[in-house]
Amino acid sequence: MKTKKIPMRMCVVTRERYEKKDLFRIVKSKEGEVFVDDTLKANGRGVYLQKNKDTINIAKKTNALSRALETDVKDSIYEELLSKI
Repeated sequence: MKTKKIPMRMCVVTRERYEKKDLFRIVKSKEGEVFVDDTLKANGRGVYLQKNKDTINIAKKTNALSRALETDVKDSIYEELLSKI
């Protein structure tokens, strides 16, 4: 019997691969709106971030999300991520 394939995604900060369910997905929609995607299926440019306080703080300090999404990411996004840990 075949084993089920587990979707793996790369964290934009650590550049390590993790299971998709173990990461946050942050999306930039066509309208330019940036938001946290709880469904992991929203349309738009998506980046993944490890569910870890230190990783989120590093992303904020280095502007990793802003570079990956090619737009400004507000502090409220980082606060929302920290509250969901």
